[in-house]
Amino acid sequence: MQLSKRLHAVASLVTQGCRVADVGCDHAYTSIYLIEQEISPHIIAMDINQGPIDRAKENIIKYKFEDNIEVRKSNGLEKLKIGEADTILITGMGGGLIIQILSERMEVIKSVSELVLQPQSEINRVRKMLHENDFLITKEHMLKEDGKYYVMMKAVPRGIIKDAQAYQLTGEAHLYFGRLLLEQRNPVLSEFLLWDLALCESILQTLESEQTENSLLRQKEIREKIVLIKEGLGYYKLN
Repeated sequence: MQLSKRLHAVASLVTQGCRVADVGCDHAYTSIYLIEQEISPHIIAMDINQGPIDRAKENIIKYKFEDNIEVRKSNGLEKLKIGEADTILITGMGGGLIIQILSERMEVIKSVSELVLQPQSEINRVRKMLHENDFLITKEHMLKEDGKYYVMMKAVPRGIIKDAQAYQLTGEAHLYFGRLLLEQRNPVLSEFLLWDLALCESILQTLESEQTENSLLRQKEIREKIVLIKEGLGYYKLN
């Protein structure tokens, strides 16, 4: 099974031997890959829509993994019971939706060994939600594919980490850009920050020609964002 760079990076975060709940499985490509590569012994592939469920079943039959991948029509984690999975995998959804899915079944979330997430938006809110619910982000990747930037992360319960302090999020820059990505000076993040800085400066220049109340408010927001971006870029100037 050939995966996109994005999904391949997501799959690489799943711990070997973990049973996986693949939420929003779509065609079940990631589920099939995890079984094919012997990363996971059993997967529950779930989606809210019948179309993706049908396509997932077809692909699972095609690859002869009916004994390894179970398909369930489920609204988020509704049909997942405590103890059925070690890893919860959610990719390709907006951050707000991921937060909603996790928050609605917190008793299930707290029972698993790890969360592997790839939010498409509001990544800072996802990091904050994990932090507030005693999950620590222990791995993060960032890549660029087809002109878009993607961030994927692994989070585990705080109680199983000996050196929890090393993964604490201690400021806005950590929430928005990822402590691990910053400390590792991830080159894709650096590229993104420079791009975002240039965009913000261009927007600010345009806004400064206007003196309306909305424009002044927006200018303040953009200036605050520029300060945050420059804080992130500061990590790349350390010796």
